[in-house]
Amino acid sequence: MQSTNSQESSLLHHTSCKCGSSDGRAVYSDGGSYCFVCNEYQKVGSAMQTEFAQSKPASGLLPFGEAQALGKRKLTEETCKKFGYTIGEYQGQTVQIANYRGKDGSVVAQKIRLPGKNFKMLGDAKAAGLYGEHLWRDGGKMLTITEGEICALSMSQAQGNKFPTVSISTGAAGAKRCIQNSLEFVESFEKVIIMFDNDTAGQTAALEVAQLLSPGKAHIATLSENDPSDMIVNGKTRELLEAMWSAKVYRPDGIINGEDLWDAVSKDDTTPSIPYPFPGLNTKTRGMRRGELVTITAGSGVGKSQVCREIAYHLSNEGESVGYIALEENVRHTAISLMGLALDNPLHLSRDGVTEEEMRDAFNKTVGNGRFFVYDHFGSMRTDNLLSKVRYLAKACGVGWVILDHLSIVVSSQEEGDERQAIDRIMTLLRSLVEETGIGLILVSHLRRPAGEKGWENGMQVTLNSLRGSASIAQLSDMCLSVERDQQGENPNVATVRCLKNRHSGETGIGCYLHYNKDTGRMVEVDDPNIFEDAADDGSSDF
Repeated sequence: MQSTNSQESSLLHHTSCKCGSSDGRAVYSDGGSYCFVCNEYQKVGSAMQTEFAQSKPASGLLPFGEAQALGKRKLTEETCKKFGYTIGEYQGQTVQIANYRGKDGSVVAQKIRLPGKNFKMLGDAKAAGLYGEHLWRDGGKMLTITEGEICALSMSQAQGNKFPTVSISTGAAGAKRCIQNSLEFVESFEKVIIMFDNDTAGQTAALEVAQLLSPGKAHIATLSENDPSDMIVNGKTRELLEAMWSAKVYRPDGIINGEDLWDAVSKDDTTPSIPYPFPGLNTKTRGMRRGELVTITAGSGVGKSQVCREIAYHLSNEGESVGYIALEENVRHTAISLMGLALDNPLHLSRDGVTEEEMRDAFNKTVGNGRFFVYDHFGSMRTDNLLSKVRYLAKACGVGWVILDHLSIVVSSQEEGDERQAIDRIMTLLRSLVEETGIGLILVSHLRRPAGEKGWENGMQVTLNSLRGSASIAQLSDMCLSVERDQQGENPNVATVRCLKNRHSGETGIGCYLHYNKDTGRMVEVDDPNIFEDAADDGSSDF
């Protein structure tokens, strides 16, 4: 503030004031001084007088008004005087006036609070910066920012009017712009407490403001009432101060301080493991869990779809709800195949000897049990359509497990980009969807064409590098299982299930051997892959 009418006066230094401030009084070159703490002004050669009595408002502004206690808000006259929050008149009405000051302490703008909680801004609010900014020297340990002037007064009063407290001038919608205009001042403090209103608009604005500040500087306070003023009015001054000191440091979404994880790590994992229908595989994997993405891969016709059906049937028998998306077969084939598992009879080949009652019973135990959902679609589909269907199964139908057979046919429907890019995108989206919904996703994926004469259909061993199209399939899966079978070998009906990746326990290698029984249409685990040697076996099984 300039202390006399002279336009040449400049700030010399800060000193103590009779109000108790150690450095709040500014001394100017013309001999005058002004205290930014108690608002008292000393003209050259005169005794101390209040700033309001000696200054005239700028053009377009109201008379400064009179500082007095605000009983309904439980604010003292001292607090209102410090901030220059006064009572005056505007167009014949008694109003509250928040006098905004510039860097030099002069009033450059006013926010008028009209009856009915209506507001009007006079003067140059941008030049004014934050409400109360003129009271505090740049730099310090901590600054508290509120959403409104009354809240700034309330927060300051709770701290004895001794510690830096300011408010934005525009409400939540303009908070970001308001802080940007005073960013240098705000950034000069080591710690910034953002104490906006406890509503959606206020909390959204708090996050926007926090993102403007240097990492680790912004702290967002949580209040039990709507704002600091309500806390004071309801006698919660101590709780208000506790909210200030316990304000959490802002971190971008997903960044968590390890010290906040105790509740998570001190409790047992409540995510249950559901065993696979094959005991040997459970020894390696410890079962399957919701929230995991399991990829099953194999060569064409080796048996990956049959393994999926066995898993789906087993999950249903365990009381789990299942969504089944088979893009290379119609829903009738899916239903008949699952019903055949319940009857130990390959119904997709023949229904001879099966009664209507047995069919109905098998239906009720599988696709008709109310916990089984199938997607009526054949052929390729776009990624966004697939994701919406999986999300619907999880959130609307309440399924805990989704089986998607298979990834390659989804990729084939993409119009842009190469196969690798398409797989990268789909796998990322599926991984995120698993995290979002908490489902267990069992995904079928194909293998790339091998080099050399021997192929996957001849029992060639599968590795993670064998997955077709992109490394993201292995990277984003929690578990990768391969099914290997020599269709022309001595035991064409015996498949090896190998664990290629195991994020849960780290165990990999052969999980089990499965024998396909042509008479029952079932895959059953066997200890020795050679015990089913049968010279008469022509290898014509339909996995």
